[in-house]
Amino acid sequence: QVQLLESGGGSVQPGGSLKLSCATSRSVFSACGMHWYRQAPGKEREFVSKSARDGTTTYADSVKGRFIISRDNSKNTLYLQMNSLQTEDTAVYYCAACGGSWGPDYWGPGTQVTVSS
Repeated sequence: QVQLLESGGGSVQPGGSLKLSCATSRSVFSACGMHWYRQAPGKEREFVSKSARDGTTTYADSVKGRFIISRDNSKNTLYLQMNSLQTEDTAVYYCAACGGSWGPDYWGPGTQVTVSS
């Protein structure tokens, strides 16, 4: 069974930064594209960022210029560096893997990010 485990969530003030991590297996990390999604209470889950198998990165318009997705191949770990955080970024952040046009196939349990003053 594919497992993905997020970590690094927490509470910060507006303008602050957090770095999320997603640990997975070597087989998944080497074979699949990796994604970050988020879901705020009462809202639909939304796409945040993608790191494709060919290294191409994609960002939602709402986070462009503020968030950076990256990989550490030696640790089979995906990262999301989040800078200039805003209250609108408050959500549960989910790591996801594989899939295709219809979205990812596998999901982690999520980690809470709260941005408030």
